[in-house]
Amino acid sequence: MKKQSKWKERLHECTHNANFMIGFVIIISVILVAIFADQIAPYGYVDQKTGGRLEAPSVAHIFGTDDLGRDMFSRIVYGSRIALWVAFLGGSLQLIIGVVIGLACGFFGKWIDRILTFMTDLTWCIPGTILALAVVTILGKSLTNTIIAISLVAWASYARIVRAKTMSLRNMSFVETGKAFGESNFSLMFRYILPNVIPSLLVMVSLNLPGTIMSTTTLSFLGLGSQPPSPDWGLAISLGLKYIQRAPWLTIWPGIALVYVTFGFNLLGEGLRDLIDPHMKTQ
Repeated sequence: MKKQSKWKERLHECTHNANFMIGFVIIISVILVAIFADQIAPYGYVDQKTGGRLEAPSVAHIFGTDDLGRDMFSRIVYGSRIALWVAFLGGSLQLIIGVVIGLACGFFGKWIDRILTFMTDLTWCIPGTILALAVVTILGKSLTNTIIAISLVAWASYARIVRAKTMSLRNMSFVETGKAFGESNFSLMFRYILPNVIPSLLVMVSLNLPGTIMSTTTLSFLGLGSQPPSPDWGLAISLGLKYIQRAPWLTIWPGIALVYVTFGFNLLGEGLRDLIDPHMKTQ
């Protein structure tokens, strides 16, 4: 009964947190669009001459068409899959690198902490876009390489948080009990300490994902990320700039889609922060 009442209380807090609920609905809507893109989109994202060239929004093409006669609505719908792939892969890589380095710094300390903290600070102080451009130049132009480049830059913020949390937890009684029972360092870090860091990581991930998506979009805009005929929103904005006066919808719709997704992740992150740490609740 106590467990049920606790779940009901938590559910009540979630449903009465406006930021969390709005962000949750936005992200769920994007996920559903990505899953059912084949059913929602009237055309394939590479189908050409579905209408007139640079055709304005109409009943037949509600978002208009591009310079190759491709349906913009279909391309925006399929682009949601790329946005979610960027969020998933980028967030996962940043978490893995940041958590491993942060745990090692905070748990072992001494020279390991000094070396890894120096690497973290060095990564932190280098302008992210510049370092990402260098990585993409080495690895080659592609969406996956762009995500890897962004992740190799953005992990430092996770490492700092995990390190601080680990240092505050490594001398707690439950960790000392694990040591007394002969638990390995790996077990102490990932079974005892990491579960207590997860709530903070959830908030960080949801708040940092918009930055990851925007950084990847920026590189795609510069021609270093997704390549044609990909329906990537950043690439669509870049290609649409050539026709900004004649066909502004080529940049407006992917821009709105990008704002919609990043806004949803931001609200979800703010809501999670309010729920997990009420003392930091936004005014």
